Amino acid sequence: MILGPYRLPNRLFVAPMAGVTDRPFRVLCKKLGAGYAVSEMVTSRKDLWNSLKTSRRANHEGEAAPISVQIAGTDAAMMAEAAAYNIDRGAQIIDINMGCPAKKVCNKWAGSALMQDEALAMEIVDAVVAACAPHGVPVTLKMRTGWCQTEKNALTLARAAESAGIAMVTVHGRTREQGYSGQAEYDTIAAVKAALRIPVVANGDIDSPQKAREVLAATGADALMIGRAAQGRPWIFAEIAHFLSTGELLPAPRIADAKRWLIDHLQDHYSLYGELTGMRSARKHIGWAVQALPGGDAFRRHMNTLESCEHQVSALTDWLDALAVDHDRLPYLRTTPHAANDDPDEEQQQEHHDRHSDDDRDQKQDREERRLTA
Repeated sequence: MILGPYRLPNRLFVAPMAGVTDRPFRVLCKKLGAGYAVSEMVTSRKDLWNSLKTSRRANHEGEAAPISVQIAGTDAAMMAEAAAYNIDRGAQIIDINMGCPAKKVCNKWAGSALMQDEALAMEIVDAVVAACAPHGVPVTLKMRTGWCQTEKNALTLARAAESAGIAMVTVHGRTREQGYSGQAEYDTIAAVKAALRIPVVANGDIDSPQKAREVLAATGADALMIGRAAQGRPWIFAEIAHFLSTGELLPAPRIADAKRWLIDHLQDHYSLYGELTGMRSARKHIGWAVQALPGGDAFRRHMNTLESCEHQVSALTDWLDALAVDHDRLPYLRTTPHAANDDPDEEQQQEHHDRHSDDDRDQKQDREERRLTA
């Protein structure tokens, strides 16, 4: 698949997820079969560019090209400046966020809230495309089907975006009103694909090789973007690629292989975040990886009591080694390790809250982390 000057190795993409798709996670997914990954969203607020959170989100060290950075905001000039800033720091593709449904993002008229103001949305698109053009950097757009069931305007916006120079459009098959509830629908994505000449990417509820094939057939999309299903199961990209090319399902990964991938990911994660933040933020990744395995819930609770990176790695190694005594491959208890509509427990609710904190709270966290690590 071609995106601007880049030939992507396949059409399976990692979705930008705040608090998830940092550099270590993107590197892991690419290593395990993803052809392309977009960074978690970076704010267009200039006063936050030097914060720890933003600097980590803009870290692409050792990541395979092309480097795609998603930017979010509501002011066209600020978004253009953010695009240029990230290009100077290695971004080779800029993605505009019009898909995030989080209240604290939408309340500021960013993310999917921009779909309610088509004039402003297109002002931002025009400004970002103009800022990127002198650098030869393609601009992509991620959106939802619309704001609510009665206001689905993805087709209108997609057509306008293509005319303005957008190189690729990704559509999540839900409205902002839905959040992540209910079922994604693919008719809107199919309509966008039929109307556009540029690549169109389908996103939403793609959690298995079989579902990937169904969504491609239903939408005619050029590529698939996978988000929550890759949390704790980054090898889903290899599973989907194999199924699409052969019609056969790969067996679950060998425990020895999964252990190596997960430990390598943790070490990369710690190197980016440091001991304190790395240990805390790694808990969610470990929890996702073990939750569908025998004894996974109990191990996750134990993991959340550990207070060092070394203890996390040791505990995960021992637990997987014990599991390997009776199993050669990961013995999943259910088909989809990361169920899309599971009710979040208290810890997951807190993580969701942290993931979508507003920029002012990010500044406070940044100051606190600097104090604790000083």
